[in-house]
Amino acid sequence: MDDWDSVARAAQERGDWDEAIAVVGSVAECLSPDPYLHNAHLWHMDLLAKAGRLDELARRGESDQCARRRLDRLLYEQGRGSDLRHRAERGDKTAFYMIVRLLRDRGDERAARQAVADIDQTDTYATQLAHEPRTHVGRNGSS
Repeated sequence: MDDWDSVARAAQERGDWDEAIAVVGSVAECLSPDPYLHNAHLWHMDLLAKAGRLDELARRGESDQCARRRLDRLLYEQGRGSDLRHRAERGDKTAFYMIVRLLRDRGDERAARQAVADIDQTDTYATQLAHEPRTHVGRNGSS
């Protein structure tokens, strides 16, 4: 384990998001061929989410697919359907799938199907999500 890794983990454990984000961000590299640096990037995006830095994730997400996906997942976890729908309507496919899943999780199959019809009825994956049988697994993985 590198020194930066130890420093970042210690900062994360004590809830010092600014330090953890700065330390991990200094070595993180999106889609790096070095999996260690790419994993640091994913960790960096997780830290931004845990710190509640949605604006920064959104800004980064304009050119960084990892940030965009992490933001979409955070919005889904927080149940922020209107934000997901807005992002989906602007072409964010991950947000599109997340809004359909969120509506299904809420038991609103009709709204999930309507979202597909409104946003992109040609998307076969979204259509499949909207029509699949409802499971009893919640957003956090609990039954």
